[in-house]
Amino acid sequence: MNPKVKSFYHHDTFTWTHVVSCLETKKAVIIDPVLDYNPNNANTSTESIDGILDYLNQKGLSLHCILETHAHADHITSAAYIVQRLKVKVAIGIQIQSVQKTFKEIFNLDDSFKTDGSQFNQLLKDGDEIQVGELGIKVIHTPGHTNDSMCFVCGDCVFIGDTLFSPDYGSARCDFPGGDAGKLFDSVQKLYALGENKKLYLCHDYPPITRKEQSWFLSSVQQSENIHLNQSIKKEDFVQMREQRDAQLNQPKLIIPSIQINIRAGNLPKSESNGKIYLKTPLNVIGKAH
Repeated sequence: MNPKVKSFYHHDTFTWTHVVSCLETKKAVIIDPVLDYNPNNANTSTESIDGILDYLNQKGLSLHCILETHAHADHITSAAYIVQRLKVKVAIGIQIQSVQKTFKEIFNLDDSFKTDGSQFNQLLKDGDEIQVGELGIKVIHTPGHTNDSMCFVCGDCVFIGDTLFSPDYGSARCDFPGGDAGKLFDSVQKLYALGENKKLYLCHDYPPITRKEQSWFLSSVQQSENIHLNQSIKKEDFVQMREQRDAQLNQPKLIIPSIQINIRAGNLPKSESNGKIYLKTPLNVIGKAH
């Protein structure tokens, strides 16, 4: 059975959030929800995700769970807010444990922060299947961009996170801790092997100046013309290109707040003695000076 998909674009972070629902039972999942965040004053708001929750209500959809394709470094998840509102579960790949271990050290988090993934309700493995009404959602581990990256296959739809971008933009960086360009190349081949009838739903779209409209899904055939990962690109050439390109990139502007919150399943750190919540900013640790 094929799902009904409604996609919402978050302009500030260029992120697509997807609502995937079963037409028979009205059960749904939300993939990669976003929390609004103003980096100028570190204020958060829920305007964007409230609009998505309003859509669920208007369509009579019952939320089954939240799926995270990985712990994002370019936007903050609104998963914890949704859990507070609707009492649903949050699922992510089991490799989040390695991501948590890495960033616990980078941010020097205390022993109260666990690196066993227990902040999430369900840790997914390659080949797992999630049942949502009459829909079956198969989990595919697609490391490369990050080690915890997962894609979700539902009918003719594949929700690919940052495994691929639009064909005219290419591929995601692989220089985050646990990233690996060779693994990303192999992961993309898994997606292409799913067949030409699949629709690949993006997590992000950064339209070049030659294209004004955002793309939320593309066919496997379209993606086979990807400027970084098409049929004529050899693995060793892709790895060399990706590593050279990554060495020139600045870090995402929201990586400092995003990672600290996203490895907690969207929950904020505990408030301090004055009742305020603080995030850490390690100096000269993440990335290189540009």
